[in-house]
Amino acid sequence: MTVAAIILVPDNAAALGNADGEPAVRRVAHAAWSGGALPIVIVADETAPLAEALSGLPVTLHEAGSVAPGVAWLASGLAAATKAVTETTAGLLWPFRYTWVDPETVTSLVEAHGATPTSIIRPSYAGAPGLPILIPAALAERLAALAPRHGVEAVDALIAQGVPVRILELGDPGIVYDMATPRADLPEYQGPPQPEGAAVYEWNEELATHAERSGEPAR
Repeated sequence: MTVAAIILVPDNAAALGNADGEPAVRRVAHAAWSGGALPIVIVADETAPLAEALSGLPVTLHEAGSVAPGVAWLASGLAAATKAVTETTAGLLWPFRYTWVDPETVTSLVEAHGATPTSIIRPSYAGAPGLPILIPAALAERLAALAPRHGVEAVDALIAQGVPVRILELGDPGIVYDMATPRADLPEYQGPPQPEGAAVYEWNEELATHAERSGEPAR
């Protein structure tokens, strides 16, 4: 299974604006890539102005043409992702303004898709649902039929139609606070809750954590 990032850019000037030292759209694309999303599709009216800001990153630039911003952009981006990587089974609905999303959140959403492949998966922070939202690629046609609604409205409509949804508490303030809030003013990042039964290291914690990440036995 492969999960794409569908980054929606209806405002190129804002997407090229400063987000803690780099263009907002680049920060989003880098978080998607670091978290394991593939392919990364940037959907915009005109993509040429974004190319330089995204140089060096493995992104697909996709022009929406005459289609108005909204759920149609997401459906178009999902189609482009499936064309680029045929194994694509889901996409992350990701408005570029959500620049502070942590890569670990992306990883958690990708892993959750593997466990519940037919469900919409939405992250939450302190009980508040946020973005990006993972949407199975099989829903692309149903999404397109909901145009001209915006992405979140369309997702809510699918849920109302009976599509299963899974809410994940991921402890990431970046999913509810967009670039209007400076990064330095975000609430504390907490990360996903520790799974029940997870090992607790009381000594040599740093060494044990390194071993756990690398797959080596803890000494």
